[in-house]
Amino acid sequence: MSPTAEPVLLGIDVGTTNAKAGLVGLDGRLVASARASYPIDVNPEHGFAEQDSDAWWEALRSLARDLAGAMERVEVAAVAIAGHGPTLVAVDEAGRPVRPAITWLDTRANDEQEELSRQTGLLGWALGVLPKALWLERHDPAGARRARWYLNTWEALSLRLTGRAATSLVLGQSFQHRAALVAAGLDPDKVAPPVAAGSVLGSLTPEAGATLGLPAAVPVVAGVVDAFASFHGAGLLRSGDAIDAGGTAGGFGVYVDRPVAARGSFSTAAPLPGLHVVGGAMAATGKALDWFRDDVLGATIGTDQLIAEAATIAPGADGLLFLPYLAGERSPIWNPTATGAFVGLTVSHGRAHLARAILEAAAFAIRHVAEPMLEAGVEVREMRVCGGPANSPTWNRIKADITGFPIQVPRVKETAVLGAAILAAVAVGGHRDLESAIGAMVSIDERIEPDPGHRSRYDALYEVYTGLQPALDRARAAGATVDREPVAGGRAVS
Repeated sequence: MSPTAEPVLLGIDVGTTNAKAGLVGLDGRLVASARASYPIDVNPEHGFAEQDSDAWWEALRSLARDLAGAMERVEVAAVAIAGHGPTLVAVDEAGRPVRPAITWLDTRANDEQEELSRQTGLLGWALGVLPKALWLERHDPAGARRARWYLNTWEALSLRLTGRAATSLVLGQSFQHRAALVAAGLDPDKVAPPVAAGSVLGSLTPEAGATLGLPAAVPVVAGVVDAFASFHGAGLLRSGDAIDAGGTAGGFGVYVDRPVAARGSFSTAAPLPGLHVVGGAMAATGKALDWFRDDVLGATIGTDQLIAEAATIAPGADGLLFLPYLAGERSPIWNPTATGAFVGLTVSHGRAHLARAILEAAAFAIRHVAEPMLEAGVEVREMRVCGGPANSPTWNRIKADITGFPIQVPRVKETAVLGAAILAAVAVGGHRDLESAIGAMVSIDERIEPDPGHRSRYDALYEVYTGLQPALDRARAAGATVDREPVAGGRAVS
């Protein structure tokens, strides 16, 4: 490497089904990027959603191999990881998993969540992985005995990179006192000591350096959940700045200058001083298009072509609506048994109509999450779109028209990768603070204003959309109460 090589940050985003990495300059320019995928084991009927966390480590190896050529031409000044969560990774002293990770999609710890909220006074994200840890203690005691640390995605990987276990906290997040953990039935010694997110955690170990193809002296910076990293990478700085998180699940969040209680949403300290965030995460709005492409159409068409076909269909998909609850739903209805549906199908609807309805459903879901916040007095000045969906002008236009929010499209769409790099840049002195780093490293490529000509049509469809899930619930309940008649062979039909 030349002594005049450009200094860059290695930002890594360990998502639910894909890991992304980028070499990012101090000006926010994406020098090189890579992606690797891995499976997740999900059974929504039982609330089960686990993942082999060793797959994340193998993904890091793959990302490093893909970036090796680019890394020879630059100087990596620091590494930072963002990741999906709250996801419990139970690991041994060296950071190796003792059982599969219990991901944020897993709903088996609902009772423990409520119990810990009563014990500690903390709600939602503020509890982090503790509800899942308590569930593990009760339902997999053998796995719990083997665990030395209960960590989140980015914390577990950072332990393997540095040898240091730590719980990464943003400004305003509290750390549980030992007495509260003991009262809740958890071993406090399995919760790693707190460190400030964005601080230098340590340096790459020789083994980790060899894995990433980097010198052992490269600093590793304490990371954050991917949503918080995306807030940074999307350029959120002021009250009223909002984000469409994109990704497998989908999510919406907006910065506010005070705590806000909104139905079906979470509210917590923002990862910037003096601000709070109110938001909600869905379950499968991003996954729905992949499901339609691969599982329904048999991977016979690419995503870009499918969206291009959807663009030929008029707003409203000729009366066809899609309910995107393929894995239950989180915000705002919080119903793990909710199911998806196409409603209004006729023989005149084709593949392009179904694709259009799926794209529109992702926007209706954002509006559904945002509506209680707006009712609570939250202002949305503009919404930044992120991830793969943000590459589609069609999808961005649909989101602007359905939500009524002005849309801004960042230059770097993988905002969690950029957000991790922003944390790293501040930690090693590349920028004075988070605000100045965000201002310097985030830029906007395009702005989209809502088309008022589509508002009345989408308003009418949105009213129908919000009534579909309760109607389906009533239909399922009615079907479950129908007397079953015996038939030949001992089987029954309803």
